[in-house]
Amino acid sequence: MSLLRRSAALLLAFVAAPAFAERVQVQSSIPYAEDADIQNKVREECTQLNTQLAEFTQEFGRENGIEVQLVETLDTAAEGRVLQMEIVDAVSMGNAFIGHQKYSRVRGVLFENGEQIADFRGRRNSMGGAFAGYKGSCSVLGRTVKALGKDIAQWLANPQDGAQLGD
Repeated sequence: MSLLRRSAALLLAFVAAPAFAERVQVQSSIPYAEDADIQNKVREECTQLNTQLAEFTQEFGRENGIEVQLVETLDTAAEGRVLQMEIVDAVSMGNAFIGHQKYSRVRGVLFENGEQIADFRGRRNSMGGAFAGYKGSCSVLGRTVKALGKDIAQWLANPQDGAQLGD
C-alpha cells in the first residue's frame, strides 16, 4: 500500500472515529432516588448537582469514546443503550472553618435494546481539596459528582455488572 493510501486511511480512521463512538442515553437531570434521605439544605441549596452529574458523565464520556446523549426523559425499552441513574445520597457535613466532609452516592442500570445488561453503585468523598477553606458546601459536593461522572464514563467504556465505582 502506498504511503498516500496509508495516510488517507489513517486520516479517515481519525475523522470517522467519533461517528463510531458508542452512544448512550442519560437523563439530563439525574433524579434523587425515591428512598433517598437527602438533607433539605442540600436539595434546596445545591440545585445543580442533578444536572452536573449528567453533564460530567457526558464530558468524560467523550474522553472515553462514549457519546452520552442527554435527554429529558428516559425510555429504558428504547433501542440502543440507555443508562438510568439516580442519586442515592448526598451528605454535607462540616464547613470551611471546621473542615468539609461531603460524599455522594449513586446507582445506575445500563439497558441495551430494553434488556438490563449491567449495573453499578458509586460513591465519592471529598474534604474540599486545595483551598477548601474558601469553598462552599455545594462546590465541594460538586467535586464528588464530577469524580462520579468520570467513574461512570470509564465504566460505560467497559460495563461490568455489579461494579463498585469510586471510593
